[in-house]
Amino acid sequence: MTELLGSYVPIAIFIGIALVIGLALLVAPFAVAFKAPDSEKLSAYECGFNAFDDARMKFDVRFYLVSILFIIFDLEVAFLFPWAVSFKDLGWFGFWSMMVFLVVLTVGFIYEWKKGALEWN
Repeated sequence: MTELLGSYVPIAIFIGIALVIGLALLVAPFAVAFKAPDSEKLSAYECGFNAFDDARMKFDVRFYLVSILFIIFDLEVAFLFPWAVSFKDLGWFGFWSMMVFLVVLTVGFIYEWKKGALEWN
């Protein structure tokens, strides 16, 4: 029985180390953080509004447009990773289908750029 339990010792050690590291990472920011906010920390960040205003304010449509464009292009670029991994197995059909995909992505990006969707003024 002790031999059976002895085989679980590495797992118990691994779980113990994981718990210690996890708790250390949870406690460290509270112990190390600088707690004197300045005007820069409290200024408007990405949304353009002050951090402690009413949460039900109307946002400008440009914020939503930029975030949606980022998500769309970010997800489309994420398709390049599995393609690159399996590139040898796909052959010419896989290569040209990805080239068509990238052309469509580039045309969409140019269209958004020409329409002024990426400008903030």
